Amino acid sequence: MKSTAEETVFFASGPLRLEGRLYRASGPDAVVVTHPHPLYGGEMDNPVVTTLAGVYQRLGYSTLRFNFRGAGRSEGDYGDGIGEQDDVRAAAAYLSGLGKTVTDLAGYSFGAWVNLRLNPPLATVRRQVLVAPPVLFLDFAPAAAAPAELAAIVGDRDRMAPLATLQALLPDWHPAARLYVVTGADHFFGAALDRLAAQIQAALAERS
Repeated sequence: MKSTAEETVFFASGPLRLEGRLYRASGPDAVVVTHPHPLYGGEMDNPVVTTLAGVYQRLGYSTLRFNFRGAGRSEGDYGDGIGEQDDVRAAAAYLSGLGKTVTDLAGYSFGAWVNLRLNPPLATVRRQVLVAPPVLFLDFAPAAAAPAELAAIVGDRDRMAPLATLQALLPDWHPAARLYVVTGADHFFGAALDRLAAQIQAALAERS
């Protein structure tokens, strides 16, 4: 679901040069989309990441998916989740410089963890979308201040984000967090990308 209208861009995160894919919509709203763990092959062209970006694009958002430091053609080394928070802020600042307002953060797996723990949070963000937050792999507590809306999307066969564990944690992340389930999908979604896209669209259509 990669958009042919995306362009390759580079932007600064401190002294580092990061690689991204930018889609410019006519409206002011934008989303930063983050990828899975870079030490396990995660990068911005992951099919779930491009699916997230594609749904937002169809809804009229500008999108920026990018490689965290040390991934792809982005400079630097893995930053233990802290440096990656700086990368998210840098991506948002780049969009702001283009006249766009980052209203959403959308992350898959490790990217969801980085976004949720962003501290201090981005003042303009009103919604976070967490796809397959790996609650058995990374420590999600304590989360930073929650945005106005939070939606989590997970496969019912995801061993890194079991439904029961996720349901128990969601109220700690946001008192009105919404959960969407992709039936028959594991952590990687595989052949369930179309069903994932439908749940992402449902999450973005529903308001708290």
